[in-house]
Formats: sequence, C-alpha cells, structure tokens
Amino acid sequence: MDVTELNNLIESFGKDIYGFCYKLTRDKHQADDLYQETFLRATELCYKIDNTQNPKSFLIAIAANTWKNQKRKFGWRHNIAKIVAFEDDTHLIDATTPELVVLTNELHTMIDMASESLDDKLKIPLYMYYTAGLSVEDIASALKIPTGTVKSRLYRARKMIKEYMEVNGYEGF
Repeated sequence: MDVTELNNLIESFGKDIYGFCYKLTRDKHQADDLYQETFLRATELCYKIDNTQNPKSFLIAIAANTWKNQKRKFGWRHNIAKIVAFEDDTHLIDATTPELVVLTNELHTMIDMASESLDDKLKIPLYMYYTAGLSVEDIASALKIPTGTVKSRLYRARKMIKEYMEVNGYEGF
C-alpha cells in the first residue's frame, strides 16, 4: 500500500477513527493527538495494511494500542507530577422539546460515566463495537484475541453499564 491508498483510507474511515479516538480520550485535543499519532503510525506500517482484509479494524487497532501506550506513559508521569484535568464533555442533541433534550443529555451522561468507569479490557471492545462499528470478528482480529473473548467482554461491559444505570435510578435500560 502506498501513501495515496492510505489517503483514501483516511477519507473513507477518518470520521470513524476520530470518533473512536474521542470516545477513548474524552477530550478534543487528546483525540486530535491520538488521531494524528494513529495515522503517523499507519504511515509507518502501510506495508502491512491489506485492502482485502478489513483496513478499518487495522487502523482502530493502531489507535487502541497507541492509546494504551499513551495511558501507560501518562500513568508514570502522573505519579511523578500530578496534573489537573478540566472536563469539557458536552452533548449537543437536537430534539423537539426541552424536556427531551434534558432527559437525553442525562442518559448520555450516565452512559458515558458508566462506560468511562470500565476497565480498558472492557471499554476498548465496547467502543470499537458501538463507536467504530466494527464486527466482533474484526475486533478479535484487531486486538488479537478470540471472538468468544470479545463477545464475553461486550456482554460484561453491557451488564456493568446496565447495573450502573439501575443503581443510579434510571429505569427502562
């Protein structure tokens, strides 16, 4: 694969990859950095990308592995010097009534909080499935784990989110 083919992949899957990066980082600036790092790494590894296989899952795997590495490095740095983080996670939802907007925002906030509290082993496959739209087989291939493991992690993540929602008083989930 050459650079022009990689450029076509960016055009085809760029929004999905960025959405996945944003879900992992929960911050626009960090998502931008992760997105750039992902495609820089993809440029280095373009000879391994096979268009007949699922190139989107390959790029998602690069993003996930880059995020894990950055998070591990941040953990070491955070132990040395504490960093204050500012949250700016707003949801802009177009709805017909103000009540529906408030309820939908509350639901999204609760789901985000529940998914953020998950371990990376559960969170990354969950985001790959729902945010990036990858199949169970593609997630398994990208993370180099069996499909049964992906299915069980998705099940456990959904179950934990459901329990979180029930404990916090949200019915009907």
